[in-house]
Amino acid sequence: MAHMGAAGNAIELDAGGRTVRLSSPDKVYFPERGLTKRNVAEYYLAVAPGITRALRNRPTTLERFPDGVEGESFFQKRAPKNLPDWIPTAHIAFPSGRTADEICPTEPAAVLWAANLGCLTFHPWPVRREDTDRPDELRIDLDPQPGTDYHHAVAAAHELRALLEELGLRGWPKTSGGRGLHVFVPIEPRWTFTDVRRCAIALGRELERRMPGKVTTAWWKEERGERIFVDYNQTARDRTIASAYSVRPRPHAPVSAPLRWDEVDDAEPRDFDIVTMPARFAELGDLHADMDEYAFTLDAVLELADRDEHDHGLGDMPYPPDYPKMPGEPKRVQPSRAKHED
Repeated sequence: MAHMGAAGNAIELDAGGRTVRLSSPDKVYFPERGLTKRNVAEYYLAVAPGITRALRNRPTTLERFPDGVEGESFFQKRAPKNLPDWIPTAHIAFPSGRTADEICPTEPAAVLWAANLGCLTFHPWPVRREDTDRPDELRIDLDPQPGTDYHHAVAAAHELRALLEELGLRGWPKTSGGRGLHVFVPIEPRWTFTDVRRCAIALGRELERRMPGKVTTAWWKEERGERIFVDYNQTARDRTIASAYSVRPRPHAPVSAPLRWDEVDDAEPRDFDIVTMPARFAELGDLHADMDEYAFTLDAVLELADRDEHDHGLGDMPYPPDYPKMPGEPKRVQPSRAKHED
């Protein structure tokens, strides 16, 4: 599969029939476990159909660690000048109004090409390059706050699953690679980022009502408490969630692992890493493979959002701090500071 190239210790790997050069394959990326750049590349080859499906035709930001997890890292949004001509790009607009061309992987070789640049985590937009302004995934991020853990996220995920079913939707769960859970819902690309974010807020608020004291949509950390935070701003434009099968930059080299709903309770996020995941993938395949066969409508969730507004007086929520002021957004000031301003 690999052979020594002329360039010293570089190797060449076959990725779906295309040869990709891997420089410095023996560079240690995860010192705690002695795992190398080559281990990362071979992991991505082992789960190639899954990671390719998760990224296919999506503008993708690369989170790069050229010197491994203990070194400096950075997010690469713009396609580099030396991009191979077989990797397509899409033109995307940031909240600031600036634009960029971002890579859109369509084949395993693109994943390997990025891994050669030290990319561990892939952050795909919830859109495809045909229409970069209309998401085709609604992504719910269940983020355990201090004092809570994965098992609290599981309880929220089951409640979310029931809620989605009532609204005619189906979610596909995965570990975040940390303590949290992500649930993705494939949707028709008919709505704007603003609409989709409004849906994430409405689902979060309904979860808060159904699980009082256990779930929160509070944007300010000081108000969240020991609860599961539904991070609705992960659905805002240019905010992304690590893809399924992405490696996460923690010492034990965990990955974001797709799960079946009947596995969610007993799963241990730490069990899924670049060493264990290939065997699981070989046995089960890509548990999210059928997502592409579905495209749900958000009409029922938008009705829920309308009811929140009319019956409960609940409007928009604060955006992330780097965003321009958005129409209808409440004052973006920390509650503990706001009290002193009155």
